[in-house]
Amino acid sequence: MKLKNVWEKVLAPIVLFVYNRPWHMRQTIEALQKNELAEVSELFIFSDGPKSEADKEKVLEVREYIKTIPGFKSVTLIKRERNIGLAQSIITGVTDVINRYGRIIVLEDDMVTSPYFLKFMNEALEFYKDAEKVVCVHGYIYPIEAKLPETFFLRGADCWGWATWKRGWDLFDQDGFKLLNEIKKRKLQKEFDINRAYLYTKMLENKIRGRNNSWAVLWRASTFLKEKLTLHPEKSLVHNIGNDNTGTHCRVSNIFDTEISSKPISVAEIPLEESSFVFQEIEKYLKSKNLSFVTLIIEKMKKLIKIP
Repeated sequence: MKLKNVWEKVLAPIVLFVYNRPWHMRQTIEALQKNELAEVSELFIFSDGPKSEADKEKVLEVREYIKTIPGFKSVTLIKRERNIGLAQSIITGVTDVINRYGRIIVLEDDMVTSPYFLKFMNEALEFYKDAEKVVCVHGYIYPIEAKLPETFFLRGADCWGWATWKRGWDLFDQDGFKLLNEIKKRKLQKEFDINRAYLYTKMLENKIRGRNNSWAVLWRASTFLKEKLTLHPEKSLVHNIGNDNTGTHCRVSNIFDTEISSKPISVAEIPLEESSFVFQEIEKYLKSKNLSFVTLIIEKMKKLIKIP
């Protein structure tokens, strides 16, 4: 099955969430401008309000820069008068745009994309628009050395440069307590945590306790429990430059650093099932970086010094 020319289709709007990082945002915008579908794509930018007077200058700098952005069909700035936080900004922003357009491409202000990111997202959104089992398209993949299929599916949604349809976002559940109970009731903790390679269950528990404000773990859990799939590329189309301690939930780290693809990723028909091979390779990669151990140590240190 071949796609018709994606330019003949309705392109998904791009929604970008920003706060107070002008340098990071410039890198994100400049990379997006190099995408071949940028000039025919609508860009919506949600700018959260400052938390304090100290943040105000950077927030205003970001907003002034947004007014100068060329290279897109249109650029719409949505300014939050007060700070509502990254999680609520994303949840409300995605809901608003997807209810109007039916599909969406989502980025944050530290996601540098390949020139073929928008092409892959739009082609996949069109190709799988009627596949109920598929609810998300993701642009990032870990820097795994093994040769991966050109595209593949994994269970549950992801959050570093992603796209979805209204039918996918309608599954999003903000009730972390309910999600956690269902995971435990069905004894899915091990699988949810990629065989203990990454402590998503702990992250969800901490979300419930107010120790983090992760919308992404709710998105993953909501779709994981519904046994829905996310399409991924063999080579990453996104590089996160926010792991430099400037982001809301990011610490200094290079274990997620990856080279973005210098060629297009083809979207073609593949079995609608999770790739057990890729799942195992991701598990192997994450365990090689001792992420579960590191996460547990950080949690213990927080308790010792009474950080919420």
